[in-house]
Amino acid sequence: MTGRTNIKGLLGLVLGSWMVVAQGAGLDPELDKVAQQGKDLFSHATFDGNGAFCESCHRNGGVGPGRRPDGQAIPSLTNAAAIFPRYKAKAGRVFTLQDQIRGCVGMALQGKAPAYGSDELTALTVYVTSLAQGKPLDMGGKPQ
Repeated sequence: MTGRTNIKGLLGLVLGSWMVVAQGAGLDPELDKVAQQGKDLFSHATFDGNGAFCESCHRNGGVGPGRRPDGQAIPSLTNAAAIFPRYKAKAGRVFTLQDQIRGCVGMALQGKAPAYGSDELTALTVYVTSLAQGKPLDMGGKPQ
């Protein structure tokens, strides 16, 4: 077994355990509050862009299949947090969920991406992560 496999297995065990605990106990009220803020941003914020918002493409709060502005079908976000980080060959680097969110805001919404460490990016990340509650970790996996 390689060091990478051991780390991935250990990370899966730790995150899998966290998901079971979080599912059984429900979200902490403060964490739930931030997730709700993220859902509101997801549904209504244009980020000073082209007038669209996350839900313009990721329909039904991100839980159903969506469509890009060019009409191409896109999968739901229900396992997005479980498949990041991911290596993107076109970019030649590893992308995190926050990188992906910022990229969507900047490109699809043509808006000003929330800064790393900002309340907005944190809230969006918490919301998208909440959609993957209970999903198995599959770093580098395929969207569903």
